[in-house]
Amino acid sequence: MFTGIVEEKGKIKSITQNKSSLTLTIAATKVTLDVATGDSISVSGVCLTVTSFSSNWFTVDVIPETYRGSSLATIKIGSEVNLERAMSAGGRFGGHFVSGHVDTVGTIERIWTEDNARYIFIKIPSSGLHYITLKGSISVDGTSLTVFELKDTGFVISLIPETQKATVLGDKNHGDMVNVEYDMLAKYMERLLTAKKENKTDNEDGNMTMEKLERYGF
Repeated sequence: MFTGIVEEKGKIKSITQNKSSLTLTIAATKVTLDVATGDSISVSGVCLTVTSFSSNWFTVDVIPETYRGSSLATIKIGSEVNLERAMSAGGRFGGHFVSGHVDTVGTIERIWTEDNARYIFIKIPSSGLHYITLKGSISVDGTSLTVFELKDTGFVISLIPETQKATVLGDKNHGDMVNVEYDMLAKYMERLLTAKKENKTDNEDGNMTMEKLERYGF
């Protein structure tokens, strides 16, 4: 579990690529201070497991499902990534609950500035828009942000100067892809309401059908 408060920007040192998987070596200094093999680190919003490390780098494996479902498929040597260690029980909780499981890959459609703020419009599949609430929380490349505007095809975020400096979002350009994770509470609520509706429907007719069997995995 993460908070979406990025601790540092790491840099990709090396990439070992197979057909649809990767092994990444990432240069870092802060997240490696107390790291251990098997620890979870959020790499631009993707929860990955540390397989080896030193004081200034660590390695992680990207499995095919993660490769296909995140922007890590486009990563290059020298690319910067947002890094955050898993949250500790006694630490401050300054962002929102972030699992590190990417829901979709968004595309930056527009960037503009107003005074000290940098606004970014991110296009996403319409199937995920109902998870997003105006002024609600969203994770973009592992960064906890507030939704400032909702559109038919995506949403707008705003970056304060500190976020522009401390995360990779300050250097993103038009056309770049970003990892998006919707608010976890919204997804749990949808699942709960859907399950209740299904149970109510099943209890009303009391009959078992092929459709019901398939729905429950038989």
